[in-house]
Amino acid sequence: MRLFFKILLGLFAALILATIYVLNPRLPSPSGEHSATLYQPGSLGIARQPLALTDPSRPTNPNGNFKGSPVRELNGYLWIPDRQEHKPFPLIIYSHGFMSSVAEPQYLVDFLVPKGYAIVAVDYPLTHGGAPGGANPADVIHQPGDVSFLIDALLARNDDEQDSLHGMLDPARIAAVGLSLGGLTTQFAAYHRDLRDPRLSAAVSIAGPSSFLEAKFFETASLPFLMIAGSADAIIPYGDNATPIPDKVDNGQLVTLHNGSHVGFADVARIYMRWLRHPDKPLCPLLLRSLERQSDEAEAVLAPDPDLGISTAGELPCAMEDFERAMRPADQQMFTRLALYAFLERTFAHSAARRQEMEHFLTEVFALENPEVSVR
Repeated sequence: MRLFFKILLGLFAALILATIYVLNPRLPSPSGEHSATLYQPGSLGIARQPLALTDPSRPTNPNGNFKGSPVRELNGYLWIPDRQEHKPFPLIIYSHGFMSSVAEPQYLVDFLVPKGYAIVAVDYPLTHGGAPGGANPADVIHQPGDVSFLIDALLARNDDEQDSLHGMLDPARIAAVGLSLGGLTTQFAAYHRDLRDPRLSAAVSIAGPSSFLEAKFFETASLPFLMIAGSADAIIPYGDNATPIPDKVDNGQLVTLHNGSHVGFADVARIYMRWLRHPDKPLCPLLLRSLERQSDEAEAVLAPDPDLGISTAGELPCAMEDFERAMRPADQQMFTRLALYAFLERTFAHSAARRQEMEHFLTEVFALENPEVSVR
């Protein structure tokens, strides 16, 4: 009996160690001197505030067996530095991808907020993974309005002397950042002739679809734009969507992560998909089934419009036949952190010297120190 309990105790200990290993993967660090210095953790801490916002001015459309709603509910979080001596902070509006959630950018939150950035993210009403009636990509056309509503709500609190957020945000330093369909949301919010929010000072699309957005689409604003993309992206094909960006956007830049996947940009991939040869492969069938259910509505929303600079160009998602080994998600997220932070500092740093330093890092040093990265 005593031997049995020893064996049971050993198995239990092994299970605990295995769980710790699974949920706490090794986190890489860049090897280059400048990259490693920039990658040092911030010191301002993180305070998280839950958000439950309602926009009564716009409805949520019917969707599948969901009858719709006269309002748009936006639930999520605001993350802000815990130490406030460097306020007001730049504000990042983060937009999640299709069938994803507010948890998607956690690795960016953990890195950027202690370095002096406030980040807000919500579950969009009809494109998050638990959307009533099923996630519907056609609702992306309403998400730039959600971005503007979030800016309205947070700046109102920022101006309210009775609010805990008073004076914490800098209205002159607001950026939109998004992954995948959230990257398209970001591009709409920054550039769409009828939907753009002029309060945005910078925009970052992480693997966002853009093949059907012509140069004319991006002529409405001159704000700095960054595309971060993986060359092995099976869901938003790299060649059609990322490669043309520097030629289409006057103030645009492309950071390429060689052999980077699409799913590797989501926080969950670092933990649960790090053993997969290519994280996009198992997600493609699920994505295609969901897109097929909503294809007619999505095509109507994104119909070609020469006046807006929207065309029909682009390769279909998940057309990749040979899924070569992709970059480890942890490495992919490390490079994404560095690229995004350098871009934001280049745009928002108060010091001209700091802005020049980050410009030099992003355009000259980043790829030199990290052969897995190229910048154009």
